[in-house]
Amino acid sequence: VQLQASGGGLVQAGGSLRLSCTVSGSIFSPNAMSWHRQGPGTKRELVAHITNGGSTNYGDSVKGRFTISSDNAKNTVYLQMNGLKPEDTGVYFCKANIRDQDGGFAYYEYWGQGTQVTVSS
Repeated sequence: VQLQASGGGLVQAGGSLRLSCTVSGSIFSPNAMSWHRQGPGTKRELVAHITNGGSTNYGDSVKGRFTISSDNAKNTVYLQMNGLKPEDTGVYFCKANIRDQDGGFAYYEYWGQGTQVTVSS
């Protein structure tokens, strides 16, 4: 199972970026996917989370600015980031919760490689 994230880059404050993350190599679709970020010298934190039923929740610092969505048929999750601030700078990681590939009932977490987002002031 692999997660491939893309869409990061350098943007000025107030600008927008759209991140994408696609799951491949899994015989099951994720039951949930999420975005996390880690800024310089900080711990990794939850940015946004979405279930396969479409329920979402967001970190307090991004509410009203970021929107998470998914295309279940493509096993892809998106993060639309508007009104970016310098404090949004960091490496953004996607995560997927996917059922045991051997058919068991356990779920496991898989992480993507991260994509850098840099917001200049």
